Amino acid sequence: MTGVRIRLLVADDHAVVRAGLRALLDGEPDLTVIAEAGSGEEAVRLAVLLTPDVVLMDLRFAGPGAGIDGIEAVRRLAVEAPVVPVLMLTSYSGRTDVVRALEAGARGYVLKAGPAEELFRAVRGAATGAMVLSPEVVGELVGQVVSPEPDLTEREVEVIGLLARGLGNRAIAQALFLSEATVKTHLVRIYRKLKAENRAAAVSEAVRRGLIDLGQPGGRR
Repeated sequence: MTGVRIRLLVADDHAVVRAGLRALLDGEPDLTVIAEAGSGEEAVRLAVLLTPDVVLMDLRFAGPGAGIDGIEAVRRLAVEAPVVPVLMLTSYSGRTDVVRALEAGARGYVLKAGPAEELFRAVRGAATGAMVLSPEVVGELVGQVVSPEPDLTEREVEVIGLLARGLGNRAIAQALFLSEATVKTHLVRIYRKLKAENRAAAVSEAVRRGLIDLGQPGGRR
């Protein structure tokens, strides 16, 4: 067997689940589990220490002394190990949970009940920087994002305003005190809402709708 393997950290509060995931993932020629974490705090510590290629993070950690949940762990990793992509792997598919995870900086959201091949594709996608969502999760989000002319949130207007000034993702993140991953998530939503394929098209459409004014400081009306 040749080639470089994708190094994984599995974070779940159930030892049996972690063991099952390890056996499943290690069975793929290009995947290998290098560590396991039973809590959110441990996941953050190990991710910072080992810098895995992908962290598989459960949404909720139960039991005495469970500590932070998966979303808070994602927030911390966005600051302490921003180069490490986090893929949520959970049983919860509610729209609110999905949105909170993505806003925290998660690179994707996959359900434990899905087929193994779906998990493998998600891991490989996250390792290359792609945003990955299971079909069920996409279905949950459709009702939220589909409308004839969806409005941008106040934060999204701030992001597109800075984008119009020529700032890159890192500069926008610094200006708004966000992680770069969160800025990317905002941009994905902005592009979708404005039906734009790139930054220039998004800015042009925002100006057309009167959301920003290029003649004003910050690009905002």
